Amino acid sequence: MTGLLIELAIMLVVILVAAELFTNALEHLGERLKISEGVTGSLFAAVGTALPETLVPLIAIVGGTSDRAVNEEIGVGAILGAPLMLSTLSTFLMTLAVLRSRGVGGRVAPERSGFTRDLNYFLFAFLLAAAAMYVPHEQRIVRALFSVALVGVYVAYVVATFRASNDLVDAGHGTEAPGKMMLARIGVPTNLATIAVQLLIAVGLLVWGAEGFIHGVRGVSVVVGVSPLLLSLLIIPIATELPEKVNSILWIRRGKDTLAFGNITGAMVFQGTLLPAIGILLTPWTPRIEVVTGIVITLVAAGWLRLNAREHGAPVWALLVCGALYAAYLAITLSR
Repeated sequence: MTGLLIELAIMLVVILVAAELFTNALEHLGERLKISEGVTGSLFAAVGTALPETLVPLIAIVGGTSDRAVNEEIGVGAILGAPLMLSTLSTFLMTLAVLRSRGVGGRVAPERSGFTRDLNYFLFAFLLAAAAMYVPHEQRIVRALFSVALVGVYVAYVVATFRASNDLVDAGHGTEAPGKMMLARIGVPTNLATIAVQLLIAVGLLVWGAEGFIHGVRGVSVVVGVSPLLLSLLIIPIATELPEKVNSILWIRRGKDTLAFGNITGAMVFQGTLLPAIGILLTPWTPRIEVVTGIVITLVAAGWLRLNAREHGAPVWALLVCGALYAAYLAITLSR
């Protein structure tokens, strides 16, 4: 057990280091390409830092362990646990990082059009993914149509986000790098090639961390005697969402609210479309109580964020409510 915990701790450190490398490189990439913070946060950062939670279910489903049922439970838990974690705990921790400086009555003010666009697409897609759970597994064509629809939603989202970029840059929402790129601190010049190298190093570390967590979670579930599905709903997302958490905390403490929130809500769209599309096709994707509870809490949290997406920003106190929703999920799930 001690060895497993040490392995998990090492993977956490790896993910933290990778997150810092990744955010730093992305800021320089966005500045060089003259794109908006919305594109940098909601697409580039969100997809990049979503790689661990993308790889975990994929690797698990296709053969993470010798037990197919366990693989499918880990896969489903990782797919649905990620949006749950982002909409509740990640949002809460990000807001907590600026609670002292902004106060409970203060505001967090991401660029509103991108913020609402992300949440609208996510809510629509996640409702589709939830509905697919009630389609019998034997009706493969219907399930396949749900998967295709979810992929289509993400494609439409990417197009809409890029179309809005130029106007946002002109309005003062262009991406700006706050300092030197990390590789430049050891004498390497800053250009697109070296930015790509730093991004690849960060992604490589994220992949390594994701693979280590699959084996760690499987071992812990056996030792503790907890269902792999429940453990993957709770533990895997905490680890794999660390990049989003750390990136967003770093950005919001620097006053980059659009990047901070775009990183979270953009990842929610990615994980609420493409990953469920895979789960619908490759797993039983059935409405077990732990799963339905997580989906309901996720939709409530995302709906609450959308409701509080005001013209002058979301109130700090309203964002802290997301932490209470995560606590409610834990209380409901662990009490069973």
